[in-house]
Amino acid sequence: MSTDFLFRANSYLKETTAQVIGHTDEGGIILDRTVFYPTGGGQPGDQGVMTLPHGQDVAITNTVYAPDRSRIAHLLAADAPRPAIGDTVTVRIDWELRYKRMRVHTALHLLTTVLPYPVTGGAIGDGEGRLDFDIPDAGMDKEAIAVELARRIGLDADVTEQWITDDELLAKPDMIKTMSVKPPMGSGHVRLINIADLDLQPCGGTHVKNTREIGTVLVTNIEKKGKQNRRVRIALA
Repeated sequence: MSTDFLFRANSYLKETTAQVIGHTDEGGIILDRTVFYPTGGGQPGDQGVMTLPHGQDVAITNTVYAPDRSRIAHLLAADAPRPAIGDTVTVRIDWELRYKRMRVHTALHLLTTVLPYPVTGGAIGDGEGRLDFDIPDAGMDKEAIAVELARRIGLDADVTEQWITDDELLAKPDMIKTMSVKPPMGSGHVRLINIADLDLQPCGGTHVKNTREIGTVLVTNIEKKGKQNRRVRIALA
């Protein structure tokens, strides 16, 4: 039995009841449905709370994919009690943390439109993030990038999702911007994130509904990481 990834259809869901369908060797709790995003694609796994059948709250310290990637494991502290298979629990994400990551993730998608170069790496933090670009020319103006990124955020563009088949994505290789992170393929269909009239790329992560939710973003640093590699760091103001 696989996990229903509720966050893919609605990244604003904060909690759900679910049934325990398995345990991992690392002590993770596998549920039949979850609002928790698992570590992947440069985005950290969600944290939060699990309420056990008798009412006790235990902390979820991280969320990861189970080995088959069709199920999600919620990791608890080593000394926390574990619910039994078949138990019904309630899980609630740390929304403040998740929302920061959603805003940063969407801002990074916009950054790839300001800097239309191959992406060699990236990471999403708690209110900050970075992308590495394969850029031959070292001349990059931090303030100019910030101004253009702010302009695009201010367009109030809707952020939506759509789906295509694996074969359709393979026929459009230019849609894949990341060189180091593979698109979420393998199930036969791929989720695309569409920022209206600005960007369309495969992504399994969580995003805001409109670019205005991102708010003010600072370009905090540009680092030279190699002959043609430039790391651009951003942060929510």
